[in-house]
Amino acid sequence: MSNSPEDDVRRVAIVTGAGTGIGRSVARELAAQGHRVLIVGRSEQALVDTMGSDDSIYPLATDITREDAPAAIVSTALDKLGRIDILINNAGLAEPSELSGLTGDSIDRQVAVNLRAPMLLTRQATEALTAARGVVINLSSAGVLGRRGWPQFSVYGATKVGLDFLTRTWAVELAPRGIRVLSVAPGVVDRGPGGPMGADAEQYDQFLAEIAKRTPLQRVGKPDDVAWWIAQLVKPEAAFATGTIFVIDGGISVT
Repeated sequence: MSNSPEDDVRRVAIVTGAGTGIGRSVARELAAQGHRVLIVGRSEQALVDTMGSDDSIYPLATDITREDAPAAIVSTALDKLGRIDILINNAGLAEPSELSGLTGDSIDRQVAVNLRAPMLLTRQATEALTAARGVVINLSSAGVLGRRGWPQFSVYGATKVGLDFLTRTWAVELAPRGIRVLSVAPGVVDRGPGGPMGADAEQYDQFLAEIAKRTPLQRVGKPDDVAWWIAQLVKPEAAFATGTIFVIDGGISVT
């Protein structure tokens, strides 16, 4: 099985939600390994920040929940880069709420980003992925594994359970086409304050400290921890792996 630098240079990846966090780290890691990467996100400036000075990263600012987004993303990749080898369905949305506070709009937004968009984008990219004997990586969550509930994250968690089911099903459906499908399930990853895990720096730091104490490795994850594993899973050497959920959480899910 060939994995020469020339092979890597020709490989093309699409990464959604690449303006921040895990998506940004994945895009940079894949580019560092010689891939050309189409990064997708809502904020053009965030995508420019992800690119930096790397001329192997190409930005596309769009809302992945738009009806025309899947066709636009795939056509942009094919027109600019000529092929699609890797699809990273990373974009995600969490709007924490207890059941009593849930609204239909909030449910629809989370389902649209976390579940519907990956389904439609993967469908749109299937022909190109078939030609490349490519790989799809769905970003799930270690928080939905096991038997514990996750208060305030019922909708988000339900979408990630659904995404894992898609991973297992697509792995079977797309295997005859030579396409592998995997889920990567991070635990708590330090992405900075201001998100759903903490409204301000003090609250956020306290949350991370509490999670670190419960984690066997005594720390929370970093975006680069997840990006490194994704970069390994898309390599040709990983060609026998499909339909599996890879957990990257410092061991907290087994405690």
